[in-house]
Formats: sequence, C-alpha cells, structure tokens
Amino acid sequence: MAVSSMTGFARVEGQIDEFRWAWELRSVNGKSLDIRFRLPGGFEVLEVQAKPILSTAIKRGSLTANLTISERERASTLRINDSVLNQLIELIGSLEGRVDAAPPRLDTLLAFRGVIETGDDAPSDAVREARLAALLDGFVQAVAALVQARDSEGARLHQVLSQRLDEIGGLIGEAEASAAAQPAAIRERFRIQIAALFENVPPLPEERLAQEIALLIARADVREELDRLQAHMNAARDLMAEGTAVGRRFDFLCQEFNREVNTLCSKSADIGLTRIGLALKAAVEQLREQVQNIE
Repeated sequence: MAVSSMTGFARVEGQIDEFRWAWELRSVNGKSLDIRFRLPGGFEVLEVQAKPILSTAIKRGSLTANLTISERERASTLRINDSVLNQLIELIGSLEGRVDAAPPRLDTLLAFRGVIETGDDAPSDAVREARLAALLDGFVQAVAALVQARDSEGARLHQVLSQRLDEIGGLIGEAEASAAAQPAAIRERFRIQIAALFENVPPLPEERLAQEIALLIARADVREELDRLQAHMNAARDLMAEGTAVGRRFDFLCQEFNREVNTLCSKSADIGLTRIGLALKAAVEQLREQVQNIE
C-alpha cells in the first residue's frame, strides 16, 4: 500500500438547467487537518454537510474548498398590489359628491406608490433543495478526485522514499564492513597511539594499559549506532507498507535516524568511516525532505 501525498487538486463541474456550478479542491502540506470553505452567499449551509465528508476521506493537510456558481439572471416581474389598489378605489369613491373633480385616470392610479410592485422569479423550495443535493453530490465526486490525485502523487513519493532508504541501507552496510568499525582494528589503533605517547616515558603496566584501551574502545565503538540505524530502517519499511497517515510518525523516525548518524560521526576517528557518516547524514536529510510531503 503506497503512501499518500498531502498535495493535490481536483475540479468537478455540473449543471441543472441554467444553474451551473464548479467545485475546486486544493490540498497542500500541513501539520494537521485544516479545512476552509469559500461559498457564495446563500449556500453556507453546505459547509455543515460537506466538512465531515472531507475530514473522513483525508486525515492531514491544509485544504481549501471553493464553490463557484453561475445562473441565468432572474427576470423581474411586475404585479399589482390588489389590497392597496382596492383601498385607493374605496377612498376615491368616498369622495364622490364632496369633491368636484373628474375621476382619476388609470395611469394616475398605477402611479400611486405601492400599487405596482416588482419581484424576482426566485426558485421554489423544491428547486433549491434539488440544487443543494446536486452540489453535495458534486462535492463527494470532487473529494474522491482529490484523494485519487493525492494517492497518485503518493505513489511517486513512495518510489523516491524507497530509493532514499535503499541508499541509507547501502551506506549502513558500508559502515558495518568498514575496518574502522571493527573492535580489533579499534584496539590496534589505540595500542599504536598509546605506545607512541609513552615512547619516552616508563611504560604502563599491561593491566592498566588494557583497561585504558578497553575504555577507549567502548567510547569509539559504533556498532550500537549501526544496530539502531538498521532497526530504524526496518521501522521505515513497515511504515511505508502501512501507508495510511504515517507522515507524523515517519518524520519522528527521521529525527531518530539523524540522531544516530550524528553520534556515529562524533565517534569516528577514521576518515573513511567519517565519509560514510557524512553521506548518511545527507541521505537522511533528503529522506526527511520527502517525508514532509506525505499524509
């Protein structure tokens, strides 16, 4: 099972009659799961239903969900407010015989405030519910497409991580095979150094010399660090096999890799082993750079 990347993009479009919409989902690296919605006015209710869908499918990353909508401009309609018009007619009728004036013309009545009203051809509740359902269905498709994009990028990362681990494993093997890492070689090196140091002074008793050499060997022995590095290698392979949301644990494991390599370099008194240690340090850093991208 391949690891999943935290970067990805997905776009899904749809249409109902003249109502067009498009979801765009973007995902980048993040320490945890951070979701942000950008929705047109009047569609904020979608976030309540859409957010759990996204958080169930994706465990880590900084995500933005953007919804754009376009629809045919609703036609404005004119209608007569019968209540206002009837009140106006009754009022005019009550003035008959009291005011000597000609009856008002139709255009005069229609010009009275409130007689004519304007309104938009707003969608019915049923139409609005159908649109919301289509938008939510489209969001589900967009999430699936985003997961697929992250998995595809994760497959590429899986290959890169495998290459880095192979490189680290090869360097660990070189360090283990190095003569400088062998106890006998370490013992002989220190014997020569101590002999040169005490060349012009009385020699130490053999027992005391053995104690000093044993202490120096214990401090210079890198076999424990190499054993831990090999154990970290096995743990890294297990994480890659697990695949699902292993980024945080893998990042911590890289820190442990780096700690052991630093100790190995500090203990080394051999140019060849130091060279291997520095190459290990570079390889571990490259591994960690790639691990920053996985979920």
